[in-house]
Order: sequence, then structure tokens, then C-alpha cells
Amino acid sequence: MHNEGLGSWLIRRLEKSGPKVAVIHGDDALTYRQLHERSARLAGALASAGVRPRDRVALLGENSPAFLETLFAVGMVGAVLVPLNTRLAVPEIRYQLEDSGAKLLIHDETLTGLAEPASRELPDLLRWAVGGSTSGGTPALDSVIAAADPWTEDVPVSLDDLAVILYTSGTTGRPKGACLTHGNFTWNCFNVLVDYDLSVDEVSLMISPMFHVASLGMGVLPALLKGATLVLESKFDPARVLRLIEKHRVTWLSGVPTTFQMLCEHPDWETRDISSLRQLTCGGSAVPMRVLEAYENRGLAFTANYGMTETSPGATTLPAARSRDKAGSSGLPHFFTDVRVVDAGGHRAQPGATGEILISGPNVIAQYWNRPDAAGSFEGQWFHSGDLGYLDEDGYLFVADRIKDMIISGGENIYPAEIEAVIQELPEVAAVAVVGVVDEKWGEVPHAVVVPRDGAQLTAEKVQEHLAGRLARYKVPKTLSLVPDMPRTASGKIRKNVLREQATR
Repeated sequence: MHNEGLGSWLIRRLEKSGPKVAVIHGDDALTYRQLHERSARLAGALASAGVRPRDRVALLGENSPAFLETLFAVGMVGAVLVPLNTRLAVPEIRYQLEDSGAKLLIHDETLTGLAEPASRELPDLLRWAVGGSTSGGTPALDSVIAAADPWTEDVPVSLDDLAVILYTSGTTGRPKGACLTHGNFTWNCFNVLVDYDLSVDEVSLMISPMFHVASLGMGVLPALLKGATLVLESKFDPARVLRLIEKHRVTWLSGVPTTFQMLCEHPDWETRDISSLRQLTCGGSAVPMRVLEAYENRGLAFTANYGMTETSPGATTLPAARSRDKAGSSGLPHFFTDVRVVDAGGHRAQPGATGEILISGPNVIAQYWNRPDAAGSFEGQWFHSGDLGYLDEDGYLFVADRIKDMIISGGENIYPAEIEAVIQELPEVAAVAVVGVVDEKWGEVPHAVVVPRDGAQLTAEKVQEHLAGRLARYKVPKTLSLVPDMPRTASGKIRKNVLREQATR
């Protein structure tokens, strides 16, 4: 085949796994053959609508088969997918549509309230709706697929060609569009399949949104490349997730510490049958010890990972067998990826010395979309992550914090993640974030924001008492807020820029 990219995966998988169930969503199931047939018809519809190689097709939707059909159909015609975060506001969606130059927007009908006003000032942008009937001039995707002829052409697509533009969360300034190639995703999948013990009979439950790179790159694509089965959930609900694990005999679950914590703290945790689980992968931050122990008590262990949009997203992984003796570590570099830590002068840091984390490999992007001003993030083969960390004597990576999140107080460098880990030891704490706030004397001081667990009796005084003697005095937060919830991105990461703004009001 001339198409070496994602668009060729379904036809390559067809002969091997045609009748096998590829996707389960609610009460619906699609085999690999059905997924291919619908994707091929959608590709034909895209071509008929004027979508050509390298054109951009935007997608605004929750986890569903339509997301996968669009992904593979776009790849078949050699175009580029632009997944949009469903939690964005109208101006943010409009900016990404304009910046990417999208020719078509496919969106869930339930998200018309976002899609319609965001595209109103883009008269040349076509719109198709998922899950609705054709009305108001917006064609329904099912009708579009049913009326189209299947795509049969073999468009030349190389691994170096652009596959997806994923916009970063934009916690400071305008978000940047990371240009992920077919090769970036393919090599990331190789890393997952080499470093994780995945099998063809895997049943993977996707509880994180596929418009986020962690779900798409670390879960969805490796599973489909392997010929496994995906169970897609549009929204995260702990009780429902536990039921689905039992119902579908789920073997592989991935998420962030918050989702795993919510599962093990749910009243159904002890009564649901989760004995089918054998793979737990967690990213975003270290798993709190009490959560680790809750899963260990049920015979389970975590594989931790570290990465970002720009690395498709895997950079390092910590095997489950090392979750105890290397607690807090993000692990070793993935098989086809290299990681180093450098000091302020750009020289390789000594073991244990904190510096910026640099990443290299075929899974790392080479550029941002329309952002020549961001070229400084790339230096030869190395991508500057903007994260701080260190490598221990065995080469295991420990991530300290984002460079922008580091607090400089009276000349001392303070890493919020260190403080957060100690506060998280308290069983009454559901979530915590530490940010720097302006101080007339010290320049900056730490401020802690804590979410108590439901029903817990937690006070600021109790947190301060817990920190006393465990941290240097200059690291102990000078102020603390107890809040009912945290502002988060779609991937579950705490939006510290919002917390900083709230703390300074």
C-alpha cells in the first residue's frame, strides 16, 4: 500500500480481525469489518465534499465510534484531523478552527450550542452533526455515511506526513497546535506494545476523552493496532465504570490518579467483580500511596507513565514491579525514546541534580502549527519539555514540576509537587495543589489549595501540623484554602493558572 499512515490500519487489520468486536459503546458494538466499512464510506463522503490531502477536518465530540470513524476516514484521504476539547468556550473553539484552517467541522449534535456560534463567522466551514437528524441545513453524519460510496483509493501517505493537530491546554497565552505525524503515533504505539504486556484479547475501557493525547496515543491506537477491543465511555462515572469492568470483563484500564482514587473510594468498590483487570496505567502525576495500597489489596498494581502532547504522548514508563521501590518515579525512557536532564547551562546534569527534562525520539513532534515563535522548544534532536526533574543513579526519572510552576522564595527553589505529595498523605485529602503567590518580603511563598474528602473533618491547622517537621519551614505553605473542587483540564490536570488568579484576588 502507498498509505503508510493511520488510514491504512483498518484495511490491514481486516483480514486478521474482521469479525472481531473492535468497539463497544453503550448497547452498540462494531466489528473491525463494520468499523472499516463505515470509515471507508465516510472517507468517500469527505472526498465528495472537497476534502483533499493535507486539508484539516475538525472534530468536536465525546468518546464514540464516530470519533474513530472520523479519525480513520480522514487518514484514508490523507487529510489532517483536528480534535477539539469539548470543555472549551466558544471563542476558544473559534480560534482553533481559524488557526488550523479547518475545512469541515464534525460535531456531536448535543454540542451544537458550541459548534454553531463558534463557526458562525466562518462561512466557508462545512458542518456535519453526529447523533441527530438532518435539520437546519446541517447534515446528519449517519445520513452522510449511508449515502456515500466507499473510498477505495490508495492515497500516498508517509510516516512523516501530518496526521493530527492537537492543541495544548493553553494555560498561558494562546494554545499551540502540536503537529503529530503518522510516524509519531506509530512509534508511540511501538513503545507501548514493547513496554506494556498487551495481548490481542485485551478489553480496554477508555474513560478519558479521546480528544486528549493520553487517551488517543496510549490507549486507543495501541489497542486497535494490536487488534484488541475498546469499550468507550463518553463521561466518567465511578459506579458505571465499575459495572462495565464486571460486565465486559475489562482487562486494561488507564486514567489519572483522580479517576483511580474515585473508583476505589466508591461504595461499590468492594462488591464489584474486577478480577478481569490485569493492566492499570496511570499518568499525570504520582499515584498517592493510599490509592496504591487500595489496588494492591485487590491484587493489582500500576504502570506509571510520563509524557505530553508533544511526545505522542509517552516519554517514560515505570513498570508495576517497581511501583514500590521506585515510588514517585516516572520510570525509564520508553524503548525507542531517549530522555536526559540538563542544567541551566545546557549540560547534562549529574544523577540526583534537578534540571530541565529533554526528550528525543521518533514519537516526538518536530514543530507547532503556524508557530515559528515556538521554535525554541526544539534544539537539534531534543525537545525542551519545560518540566523539571532528575535522574537517579539507576536512570529512573523523577519529575519535580513545571519550570513555570517552580516557586522562588527568598532565593530558594521550591517545587510544589514535593509539598503536594506530603499533604496527599493525609487520608482526609481528596486533592491538593500548591501555587506561588506574591509576598512583599520573600518575593513568592507557597499557597496550598486542598479539597477535603466527602465527610472528612479537615482544617488548615491539621494540614499545617502534618507538614511541620516533614518539610523545611520555607516550603510549608504560608496560607491554605479549603475548596469543594478544583478547576481541571479535560485530561484531569489541575489548572494552576486559575488557582493563582483566585489566590491573588
